[in-house]
Amino acid sequence: MKAASAGAQPKATAREWIGLAVIALPCLLYAMDLTVLNLAVPHLTAALRPTSAQMLWIVDIYGFMLAGSLITMGTLGDRIGRRKLLLIGAACFGAASVLAAFSTSAGMLIATRALLGVAGATLAPSTLSLIRNMFLDAQERTVAIGVWVTSFAVGGAIGPLVGGLLLEHFWWGSVFLVGVPVMALLLAIGPWLLPESRDEKAGRLDLPSAALSVVAVLAVIHGLKRIAESGLGAWPIAVMAAGVATGIAFVRRQGKLADPLIDLRLLRAPAFSAALLINTLGFFVGFAAFLLIAQYLQLVLGLSPLEAGLWSLPSSLAFIVGSNLAARVVRRIRPGFVVAAGLVLAAAGFGLLVQLDRDNGLRMLVIGYVMLSLGLSFVFTLAADMLVGAAPAERAGMASALSETSSELGGALGIAILGSVAVAVYRRAMAGADLAAGLAGPAGDRLGDASREAFAQAFELTALISAAVALAAALLAAVILREVGRPPAPNSSQPEPISSLK
Repeated sequence: MKAASAGAQPKATAREWIGLAVIALPCLLYAMDLTVLNLAVPHLTAALRPTSAQMLWIVDIYGFMLAGSLITMGTLGDRIGRRKLLLIGAACFGAASVLAAFSTSAGMLIATRALLGVAGATLAPSTLSLIRNMFLDAQERTVAIGVWVTSFAVGGAIGPLVGGLLLEHFWWGSVFLVGVPVMALLLAIGPWLLPESRDEKAGRLDLPSAALSVVAVLAVIHGLKRIAESGLGAWPIAVMAAGVATGIAFVRRQGKLADPLIDLRLLRAPAFSAALLINTLGFFVGFAAFLLIAQYLQLVLGLSPLEAGLWSLPSSLAFIVGSNLAARVVRRIRPGFVVAAGLVLAAAGFGLLVQLDRDNGLRMLVIGYVMLSLGLSFVFTLAADMLVGAAPAERAGMASALSETSSELGGALGIAILGSVAVAVYRRAMAGADLAAGLAGPAGDRLGDASREAFAQAFELTALISAAVALAAALLAAVILREVGRPPAPNSSQPEPISSLK
């Protein structure tokens, strides 16, 4: 780091910025691995012949294990070193990718996907906490986090494209090998480019707390996913109740430990808790929107998967632009107000989606999609920045893990709740229309029209609910985060951290 003037934090050097580019690569792969398998499902089904239950676990186990392990891995990085954990995770991710690619049975693929999830859980909190310690200047840290958020967006966008190209020329396992050279590069140059940082005063990892956190998150995510797929039922509700009970036991245990997995004092700071809740609500509306818009483009507007993907590119570009523009905007406007404005813009985008024309709504849909993506890009970038900036440097891994866990839970909640609403509205609208099922000619055409109309109604209602949630989150941001100081201009004093606000 360069020397800094009195009262200012040191500026990052070229080494830190190159290091940022390096740690963005595993984040890109982290996002790609959440989507790339979907295209390979028909191919691996023919090769491995999994049962329906095995196929479900092949698809789901990666996300389950990733979400469940985030808190443990983030706190572990604080104890053993964030760079060390990142490199260990990269090595395990690369090895598990090779095993997954050459799996000879469905059981083997499930096991290797589970290992990939645990290894993937080291990547996001390790990289974000490294950014917290590499970029001490608040303004530079916001820029760096914008790049970090962008890497996830790019990974999610190119995952299906890369997967499709590989499956055109190679076997299904090739989709897992994309990450191997990237992880090898990280292992080769990471020790030289990335600084080590840890909490020198941290005690031993409390294994019962780690187990409780994994079980709590896994149970809640599993229950939400089952609700999204099959609707409300006794089993998913029971699983979620068990997860909530386990989570309560976890929180109580943290209050009794001298060196807890999660420092509850941070959660008691209103601004920190508000940023965490706003991040969760942002992912709540965002994940559901991304899923339902993709379906609307195909089911209602009749586009092919390729055409739907191409018309989604403007929103991806808007998200990338917004993630990197956030750092410039908060030089002049306080972060809380920027987050609130982003949520209002997202709500306006959802408002356009409520008013789509049935026959020619593509242009308005793309505009609304761009607006909500641009608005949410500010929310995700600045919420992550506030959360890691609020925590002491030695607790950066814990704060990063909380940020990522809230994202996973928010996304799962959005898909489960808004997805269930969409299914309920669709089924009600289709009541009686199924009598024409299987008929050719005008009757069959009427059934198709009824189906498109039913999905459009379901889509509009979920968009309306999302707009209301976004506006409520905007009000929360404007009120509770209004005192969070903006990053200063060069050579000025640093803003007050969130954790000190009352």
